[in-house]
Amino acid sequence: MCYGAIEAGGTKFVCAVADENLKIIKKVQIPTTSPQETFKQIFSFFNAYDLKAIGIGSFGPIGTNPNQDNYGYILATPKKGWTNFDFLGTLKKRYDIPVVWTTDVNAAAYGELLMGAAQGKTSCLYLTVGTGIGGGVIMDGQIFQGIASPEMGHIYVKRHPQDEYEGICPYHHDCLEGLAAGPSLEARAGIKGQDLPIDHPVWDIQAYYIAQALMTYTLTLSPEVIVLGGGVMNQDHLLRKIRQEFTTQMAGYVETPDVEEYIVRWGLPNKSGIIGSLLLAQTIS
Repeated sequence: MCYGAIEAGGTKFVCAVADENLKIIKKVQIPTTSPQETFKQIFSFFNAYDLKAIGIGSFGPIGTNPNQDNYGYILATPKKGWTNFDFLGTLKKRYDIPVVWTTDVNAAAYGELLMGAAQGKTSCLYLTVGTGIGGGVIMDGQIFQGIASPEMGHIYVKRHPQDEYEGICPYHHDCLEGLAAGPSLEARAGIKGQDLPIDHPVWDIQAYYIAQALMTYTLTLSPEVIVLGGGVMNQDHLLRKIRQEFTTQMAGYVETPDVEEYIVRWGLPNKSGIIGSLLLAQTIS
C-alpha cells in the first residue's frame, strides 16, 4: 500500500505516491484548470495505486474547522471556478480512506520541521514569498489552526517611508502580500524580480516589509525558527537584508537565537509542501 499526497496550488497541482518509508514512487504535475478537469486527472493518477491515506495541502483560504459546514471547502479564492468548491468531499467520494486536510503552507511547515530546515525543533514558522505570501505554524510538533486557516500574508504592515506603491492585493491592497509578494517587485521597478540588480533600492523596501512581519510573528508566536521559502527567497542578498532589518527593527526588545540560525532558508526547496503532505498522510494511516 502507498501514501498519497496532493499539493494544490493556484497554478498547478503536484500529486505523489510514496512507499511506507516515504520514498516517492511517482510524482506528477497537473495544471490547475476547472475543478472538474483537475480532479479528472487527479483520479486518473491515484487510481493506479492502493492508497492507505492521503495528505492534502491546499491553496486557500480553506475551511479547516470540522464543526463548520464549510469544512473541506476552498473558500473566497480569486481562482476562477474554485470558490466554495467541496475539495475534500469530492476526494472522499472516490477514496474511502483517511485524509488529512490543511493549507499548503501548513503542509510545507510540517515538512520543514521533520525533514527540512527546522529538523530537531518542536516549533517553527514557515513563510513562503512568491506570487503571494502565506505562512504556516507548527507548535509542539502539531499544526496550529484556529477557527480558520491563518492568513499570515494579509496582516497590515507599517509603510516604508519611501514607498508609495498602492499594493496588489485585491482584498486589502497594501497588506503584507500586497506590498511584498513577487509581483510587487516588477510593479515598482518594471523589471522581473529575478532580473533586478542586487543594488536596486526595491530590495530594501522588500526586506523592510518582510522583516517587519517576521518581528510581528516572533512577538506573537515565538517560534524556535523561521523558515523562508518561495521563489522570491532565491536571493542570498535579500535574506541578508531581511536579517539585518529584523535585528534593527526588533531593537533588542526580545531575545532570539542568533539571527543566522533563527531566520533561515527552506531546506526542501520546491518540495516542502508535497513532502509535508506525505508525512501528514503517514500520521493517520
